[in-house]
Amino acid sequence: MPAAVTPAVSPDWAFEREHWRRGYFRVAGVDEAGRGAWAGPVTVAAVILPGLATEYPFRDSKQLTPAQREALAGQVRQVAVAWAVEHAWPEEIERLNILGATHAAAARALARLDPPPQALVTDYLRLRTALPLLAPPKADALSYSVAAASLLAKTERDRLMAELDARYPGYGFAAHKGYGAPAHRAALERLGVSELHRRGYAPIARLLGELA
Repeated sequence: MPAAVTPAVSPDWAFEREHWRRGYFRVAGVDEAGRGAWAGPVTVAAVILPGLATEYPFRDSKQLTPAQREALAGQVRQVAVAWAVEHAWPEEIERLNILGATHAAAARALARLDPPPQALVTDYLRLRTALPLLAPPKADALSYSVAAASLLAKTERDRLMAELDARYPGYGFAAHKGYGAPAHRAALERLGVSELHRRGYAPIARLLGELA
């Protein structure tokens, strides 16, 4: 198993503290997984961590091995004040476009948090919300709350794609998670487009045009 990449920066509470100073102590971190995939859902997680400025081992999920992600995701579920994960499937992505579907899934996840959040930090996702929002780039590497959300979104989506691999054999979803890997391209040419594929995405649309 490859070693995790040593992060250039570690998360802290800087963005959450901006909200805390204004009296908003239930701060939800929000992050997504799968926006760039050709198949399967885009998955959004929302997490409220205890506002105690505790140091956590949570990191951007992209910096970790699968085993590390799973272990840390379990810790997130244990310590979180509240957490929720929601999916937007290809039909919703086609109807709303990928950004709109991501916003919709984020809204559903946030609505499930109990207690509800008072403010938000996202990874450059400018949600349409009445809540105070900070949306800095690379927040999954900079904010504990967003890093925690990235861990849940990534592990939940990876688990789901592994399950879908059994239902749609031959595409290799468990390996490439629906992204544009060479093996995925080859499977599409061999098997055609499934109902899990995002037909509005350029590679899929091109293949559909070639098959028409």
